[in-house]
Amino acid sequence: MAEYRYMRARVLKQSTKDTWLRQMDVCGSLCVTGGYMEEGREALRIPQHVAIILDGNGRWAKSKGMPRNYGHSRGAKNLEVICEDAYNIGIKYLTVYLFSTENWKRSKDEVDGLMRLFRSYTKTCIKTAQKNNMKVRVLGDPTALDPDLQESLRKLVDSSKDNTGLNFQIAINYGSRDEIVRAIRHLMADCLDGKVKPEEITEEMFSGYLDTREVPDPDLLIRTSGELRLSNYLMWQLAYTEFYFTDIPWPAFTKEELIKAIEQYNKRDRRFGGVKEEQNV
Repeated sequence: MAEYRYMRARVLKQSTKDTWLRQMDVCGSLCVTGGYMEEGREALRIPQHVAIILDGNGRWAKSKGMPRNYGHSRGAKNLEVICEDAYNIGIKYLTVYLFSTENWKRSKDEVDGLMRLFRSYTKTCIKTAQKNNMKVRVLGDPTALDPDLQESLRKLVDSSKDNTGLNFQIAINYGSRDEIVRAIRHLMADCLDGKVKPEEITEEMFSGYLDTREVPDPDLLIRTSGELRLSNYLMWQLAYTEFYFTDIPWPAFTKEELIKAIEQYNKRDRRFGGVKEEQNV
């Protein structure tokens, strides 16, 4: 059952009862056993890879009578919490949409505020990644970002590359169409150099030119705050992903909401274009 993470590797390495109980306490009332999550409810299969569109920060802040950047700040803090929750539940890969190629169209004040937040978050994430054994990858085109932020992102990726815990992908200045165009350009260059023959190109080969080449396709996509669209996010990778939309804005999204999404995921019949075989009665 490669699709599901059975149990955190570092939990398996623990031998004492006290350590086990402390680990389970981190998970709250959840107990991950045999690849399933139990909470006095029907056992759940845990998706290996969850992608999230972190939507609703600004609207949440406005509902509180606060500026939009306050919502972004609270959203960043919540991301740290959800990363740990996701890993404790048993999710192996978590990919989040921080800033799209279209978000540059927002007001200068908001964009400047987001860039300040990203600088702060990246520095914090370097420490958090080491503390929590988290491996971080960056999706998107970083060249449009200021040099100091590009350098911080490089340090974040390099410093966490050997970690073996949660695989955490952050999409910043990312757009799926831009990613595909960049991949095509790279592939065309390899064709012109004689490294690849056009007749050799397959879906699997093309996937190897995408930003997500080291990451399996998402099993579950979550979008917060009620919008029902992909917004140019992972369009190649989401071909057979299950979608879950919630009205909860990102700063208010909790572990319990994550569990609700996984419950809905468990109700889906994933056939990947095939037909489910009828069982003989």
